[in-house]
Amino acid sequence: MAGIPGLLFLLLLLLLCAVGQVSPYGAHWKPTWPTYRLPVVLPQSTLNLGKPDFGAEAKLEVSSSCGPQCHKGMPLPTYEEAKQYLSYETLYANGSRTETQVGIYVLSKGGGQESSGKSRRKRQIYGYDSRFSIFGKDFLLNYPFSTSVKLSTGCTGTLVAEKHVLTAAHCIHDGKTYVKGTQKLRVGFLKPRFKDGGRGANSSSSAVPEKMKFQWIRVKRTHVPKGWIKGNANDIGMDYDYALLELKKPHKRKFMKIGVSPPAKQLPGGRIHFSGYDNDRPGNLVYRFCDVKEETYDLLYQQCDAQPGASGSGVYVRMWKRQPRKWERKIIGIFSGHQWVDMNGSPQDFNVAVRITPLKYAQICYWIKGNYLDCREG
Repeated sequence: MAGIPGLLFLLLLLLLCAVGQVSPYGAHWKPTWPTYRLPVVLPQSTLNLGKPDFGAEAKLEVSSSCGPQCHKGMPLPTYEEAKQYLSYETLYANGSRTETQVGIYVLSKGGGQESSGKSRRKRQIYGYDSRFSIFGKDFLLNYPFSTSVKLSTGCTGTLVAEKHVLTAAHCIHDGKTYVKGTQKLRVGFLKPRFKDGGRGANSSSSAVPEKMKFQWIRVKRTHVPKGWIKGNANDIGMDYDYALLELKKPHKRKFMKIGVSPPAKQLPGGRIHFSGYDNDRPGNLVYRFCDVKEETYDLLYQQCDAQPGASGSGVYVRMWKRQPRKWERKIIGIFSGHQWVDMNGSPQDFNVAVRITPLKYAQICYWIKGNYLDCREG
């Protein structure tokens, strides 16, 4: 492998959207997962840092006024900038912390861009509330809804491996320091509570679920990209608003794989889906789907109804996989928050998801697998 020179890196970024695309036409066309030639993101050096103070207040949403045109007008990152943004900080359960610098190597493309903005809007419901609360263990405990978990800081996360949860960076870090409770961060899994107190093999066949409860697992360590840790979260945009949590023990549930986000025009019906624990419906898992209205290289703009608490939800789609010839759901983004955007002089508001680009896929997959050879298929 060889490092990517700056000019070549920019050319690879510009060519990305042309790689692996499938024309959405033809009598027998199926929305098919594109094939990408992916880059490699590898650690180069690790530095020990001092313990953080865990003093930030948990914010269940972030806001930015930099909309699609603002993002599209931003220059592409240089190779050195991309390495800086994809370097990452790791926080361990004992409070120790490290910073890891990365290298990016030729095997394909990726990148991101940084933006800024200051705005906040509480309500994220568009017209008629189209969210669905998911009730009953037959739904809640079955895939794909069973992949949604609750963070002890109040956000949502998604199971993406046997011991890993993908969520939004702002759920554990405000851009300057870690939020209160992160050192003892836990992940909650919904499970039924039975009226007769029975559980597992000891519960009687007549036991009836009274309501759902959470079973909690402690987090062993967290990874947050340095593209997020550059100042106040509301000042740096949402491009790097993602984090990976590693649990202290396996969760033993089916998880959803991550994938590179296809262009919006290739998504089935142009729609995305996600489920989260919206604050206005406490104790409920809330599912929704909606059309993608606009996209940039790093973000998907949509008007899915959502409330604080849904942040960190995995945004997914279901598409046809050529090998092994089956339909498969994959996480293609992370629900981040809200943006109030000036669209050609007319104000418009969107909810925003961070796209999993090839570089972000390579980074997150390496965090999960620990071996870039296992991260060649996005």
